[in-house]
Formats: sequence, C-alpha cells, structure tokens
Amino acid sequence: ALFDTDLRPLDILAEVYPSSGAPGRIKMVQAQGVRGLQLSAAAPRTASFPASRIFSRCDLFPEEFSIVVTLKAPSLPPKKNQYLLAVVAEDRDALLLGLRYSPTRLHFLFLREDAAGAWQTRVSFRSPGLADSRWHTLVLAVSEASFSLTTDCGLPVHIMADVPFPATLSVRGARFFIGSRRRAKGLFTGLVRQLALLPGSDATLRLCPSRNAAQLAELAIPQALQGLSGKPDDNEVLRYPYEADVKVTLGSRPPCTEAEDAQLWFDAARRALYLCEGGEWVSVLPAKVRLDYVEEQQSLFTNSETLGLEVFSIPGVGLFMATANRKATSAIYKWTDGKFVSYQNIATHQAQSWRHFTIGKKIFLAVANFGPNEKGQEFSVIYKWSHRKLKFTPYQRIATHSARDWEAFKVDGEHFLAVANHREGDNHNIDSVIYKWSPSTQIFEPSQTIATSGAYDWEFFTVGPYSFLVVANTFNGTSTRVHSHLYIWLVGSFRLFQSFLTFGAADWEVFRIRDRVFLAVANSHSYDVGMQLQNDSYVINSVIYELNVTAQTFVKFQDIPTCSALDWEFFSVGEDYFLVVANSFDGNTFSVNSIIYRWQGYEGFVVAHRLPTFGCRDWEAFSTTAGSYLIYSSAKEPLSRVLRLRTG
Repeated sequence: ALFDTDLRPLDILAEVYPSSGAPGRIKMVQAQGVRGLQLSAAAPRTASFPASRIFSRCDLFPEEFSIVVTLKAPSLPPKKNQYLLAVVAEDRDALLLGLRYSPTRLHFLFLREDAAGAWQTRVSFRSPGLADSRWHTLVLAVSEASFSLTTDCGLPVHIMADVPFPATLSVRGARFFIGSRRRAKGLFTGLVRQLALLPGSDATLRLCPSRNAAQLAELAIPQALQGLSGKPDDNEVLRYPYEADVKVTLGSRPPCTEAEDAQLWFDAARRALYLCEGGEWVSVLPAKVRLDYVEEQQSLFTNSETLGLEVFSIPGVGLFMATANRKATSAIYKWTDGKFVSYQNIATHQAQSWRHFTIGKKIFLAVANFGPNEKGQEFSVIYKWSHRKLKFTPYQRIATHSARDWEAFKVDGEHFLAVANHREGDNHNIDSVIYKWSPSTQIFEPSQTIATSGAYDWEFFTVGPYSFLVVANTFNGTSTRVHSHLYIWLVGSFRLFQSFLTFGAADWEVFRIRDRVFLAVANSHSYDVGMQLQNDSYVINSVIYELNVTAQTFVKFQDIPTCSALDWEFFSVGEDYFLVVANSFDGNTFSVNSIIYRWQGYEGFVVAHRLPTFGCRDWEAFSTTAGSYLIYSSAKEPLSRVLRLRTG
C-alpha cells in the first residue's frame, strides 16, 4: 500500500488531538512530569476518525508494520480487557484490527477472510507488567506470521503464529477508534501519550536506544504533548488538570525549610511518607506498624495460681480483667495508669475461667467453678454488673460438673451459654449443656445437652450464615487420644459436623486472615491408661486447620510442635498476624518458652519471638490508646505478667 506519508510514522493520536486542541471531553493530564491524554471521559466516537483520512491513496492496511504505544495503564480486575486501538468496519460492526490488554495479556487481533469465510485471529503476549502506575512504551512489530513485542526498549518477545497477518486487509469504510472498540465497554481508562503506526519496518530500530528514558521513547508525539516535564504553561492549569512537579527524597530525614516546602520524604526503613509543610514533616502515609520485640510492662501478683484470664471493657467505666484463681478468691482488676490494679474480689471454687458477655444493656460475667462449695455442691455462677454499685453482683447459679469453660454466643437473635463439664466424680464421659436466655424469666434455661469426654473448652464462630460450636475433649477415662467435635446449628439445635483426632485438647482458637478461616487446637499430652507416662508425651504437635469451602470441611494446614499446650491466642499488629501458644510443661520442667508465631502466607506460621514463661496457662491480647499488650497467667505460681508489644 502507498501512503501520502510514504513510510514515515503516522501519528494516529494527533488525528484526535490536534495542536489546536480536541473537542469533547478528551483531557490532557500531566502525570510524573509527563503529559498524556485521558480518553475515558469522552464518548468513543469523539476519539475516532475515518480510515480514509490516512489511507488516502490505497485502502489496504500494510502487511508489514509497527504500532508504537506509550501509555500509563490502570490496574484491572481479573478477566477485564481495555482497548488501546481498534479499526472497525462500521457497516457490519466487524473488528478488522485491534490492540487490547488485560491483567495478564496483551492481545493483538485481526480479521482473516478467504473463500471459506471470515474469522477473528488473536495473538497474545504475556503481560509486560504494565499496571505499575508508570509510563511504558510498547512496540508491536508485524511481518506475515511473525509478531514481536518490545517493552521499554528491552528484549523483544517473538511469536510465530499459525495464521499470518492478511496481505490484503481492506479498511474501506472503516474507522479508527482510540482507546475503545466503538462502544463504552472496554474503554481505556489510563493515559496515552503516543500512538503511532509505522508501515514497512520494525520501529524499534528507530526508537532504541532512546534519547529519552526507554519508557518514553518517541517516534511520533502530538505537538500538544511534546515536552516531557516541567511546570505547566501560564494557562495550562485552566485547560487541564496536572500533577505537581514534586521531588521525593529517600533515606534519612532531610531538612524541611521554605526551599523544600511541598516536597516529599519517603522513610524507606519505616515505609512512611511525609510532606514538608511550614517547616515540619507532616505524615501523609503513616509508617507501617510492625512488632519489633516484647518487653515486660507489669508483674501482677495474684491471689493464687491463675488458670484463666478474661479482658473486657465496660463502656464509660474502663478496661477490666478477671482472673480465675485456684484458691477461694478470684479477682477483677481495672487498667489504671498503664497497669492492672485490684478492683473487686469474688469468692470462687477452683475457678477455671471467666466469660464476659452482654444482653442488651445488661453486662454479665460467668465463672466456671471446678470444685464444690462448702456444702459439697458444684455450682458455677453468673454475675451481673451493677451500674449503681459499680460492682459485679451474683445473678444466677447453675449446677455444673467440674466446669472448665463457659462460651457465650448469639444465634438467630437468641442468647446462649455453653458450659464445658469436665467430669462427674471419676466419670469423664458426661453431658455438657447449652443454656438459652429466656426473655420472660430473665434467666438461662437448659436448651440442649451434648455428650463430651473431659470437656475443656468451647469455641463459637460463624462462617457466612452458618453458626458453629467446637468442643475440646481432653480425656475419656482411658486415653487422651480422643476425638473433639465440631457442631453446626441446624433447625434449632447443634448437630455434629466434623470430628478431629486430638490429644488432651485444652483449647480451640478460631481466627480469620482476610477471607480464610482457621481453627487451631492446643494438644496438651498423649496418655493411655496402662502405659507408662513418658516425658516426651507432653512434647507433641498442636494443629492448625483451615476451612476448605469447596469440600465443606476443615483440613490440616500446619503442625506446630508444642510443650503441653494449653491455650492459643490470635492477634494482629499493623498488617501482620500472630499466634501465641501457652506452652506449660515439657516433661521435666514448667520453665518453658511460650512462642509467638508470625503469619508468613504460603509458609504458614513461623517462630517470631520466644517468651520465657512458667507453667503458662492462658494468654490474652488487648489494646489501649497507649499501645498493644499481651498478658499471660501461670497455673504454677501466683504471678501473671503484662507484656507490651514494641512496634517500629
């Protein structure tokens, strides 16, 4: 084909944005000091022109050519495509030639016609990483069945296609569309600076190496876009938006004076961005918070050994913690001036755990008593917060059997409490009970019994519309190798959903990382009646399971070696996720390290910090306006420790 321009580059972009400016809503935008056109606000036909404007002597598209594009591409969701260029035969709405990109591919499309009919052909290149908010220059070179793509004057990617580009592709009656395919769907939403057609040769020979940056190599740029950087002309700000000519300083803290006003400083070590304003660096993008180390905040001497902790808030009053103490008195502490101070003592009987919950405006605390009272009766007690006395007062006694744990939850608008009954006398195979709140009597009444074996812990959670309750079974009278069970709420009661083989299970912890759901079990020891207890029976794996939504079951995700693990606690710091385990005994000593594990994605949880503990029984994570904390209790000494999480 012969052209008026005769093998000179054809500036296709200048056809829709001449030096006098373009009609419609095509905008000129300056990004990273470089000018480009934003076409997406305009109607597709605004950024188009008839093919006859440049194909004046011949209506056949050249069989050898290059297309050069300089663009700043947006990030696209999966399976989305946007057109950079389309040549459309309008009378039959046929795409004769097109260039479009997706998150993973750059596609070149063309129409082949012969006696057998017409069909669309597509040559696809792996995405050259366009959507990184930077300018890039692409050269697509076509010669019969050979197609190559060069990005930023790098090494070309070659494809030999089964179907060659047609030698006689007629563009009579066709129209060029820039940034679209003649319709609103697939509009290019980024910026384009250069779109040129070079007939007859590979344009990379003319472009590369480039006197500009390779990402901005120029073959043919509309006059209105020429000039790479600098501030706008006097009236430019009135004609189109632009990005300020901003310098970003990397490294240590630079000076912030009048000369640096409105400049940016990026602290790479802390990954924080600051703006110089009025002689001070003002935070624009806060530093990423990460856990650097753990330090002791408080040594809390308790009434006796502490088997469980519960941290909770009372609106308008403050932050509190209840300790479940082995001897006759448990305590409630209030957070004051950076430490827990004694607030209220409550008579308990070998208390194992506390559970805080609310029903409407009522605030409750339920204690799980393991031992009998002075009359030999076994009761656990629910206490209610008195807004007048600012204390917890007894509200309801419930007969339990060596209770280990309470779990409070809400299903279908109704409130429930589940108690983990551990044993009755020497019989560990007994029922645990779920109680339901009665709005009429204002007390909890039995609702369902579930057979358990040395029940130690209940954990409630939801996944979408489904409610689940999982029990940690510890001992069946002969072995700690027993199944713990997960139940699902169906038609007004809990039904068995899945069973897990556990070894003296003492705790379940449910947690979520983005859209993934995990369950971690703390296995305390492996023991069978008749076998001699070995020291290594306490050093066993605890297990993290992950919900497989497709299979509708939890599958093993990771084994973690633990030393008679009694508790898991999940917490986050900034964008990082952590699990801390209460290691209590290694077969020889109670002085063992409890460990914080950090979430590492594909690698799972890896050791991040080792914390010296003594007979560690329970962990709780909490935060105040002053920072983030962990507290652990000891079942072997009357001392709990509050640890502060130091972040950087």
